[in-house]
Amino acid sequence: MASIIKNRTVIDDDAWQVVRAAEDGALPAVDALPAGKVLVPFAYWQAERAALVAAKAKDELGVWLAPDSEPADLVADFDAITLVGVEFPRFADGRGYSIARLLRERYGWTGELRAIGDVLRDQLFYMARCGFDAFAVRADKDIHDALNAFGAFSVRYQTAVDETQPLFRRRAAAAAASADAKAGA
Repeated sequence: MASIIKNRTVIDDDAWQVVRAAEDGALPAVDALPAGKVLVPFAYWQAERAALVAAKAKDELGVWLAPDSEPADLVADFDAITLVGVEFPRFADGRGYSIARLLRERYGWTGELRAIGDVLRDQLFYMARCGFDAFAVRADKDIHDALNAFGAFSVRYQTAVDETQPLFRRRAAAAAASADAKAGA
């Protein structure tokens, strides 16, 4: 079983298996999927939704979105899945960040949101800001070192999924609270 980072902790026995197309583009039949928890491509989900729901329990089903997938097309199926993965095919492809923010902020996804593919330490802090709470770090990288990414920055200026107030508003509120405390003392 693979190791992942989930909620800023290394999980050494992640049971989810990512289903990918073979070199010829073929995907396995639903009855040939591995036992247990599977994370299937969105196109496969769209084509085989009824069979997947019949074959797997909700807690065993997840869907991963490619960078060109439309997250709005998955919203109606939130009740049938437990996990949404977002594929990063290469480090320089940032479309997954937008997908994550849309899923969390516009469409209200509250379940696990996992980054898969070419996921590196340098991205984790920013991915978490966009709403990811699980990360399948690339296998050739040290997953324990990747945890250090979450402490790389002590101040966040902009708003994001993890911080709804910009820095200037947080500082103004802190100053006002401090002034109120001094006036009351």
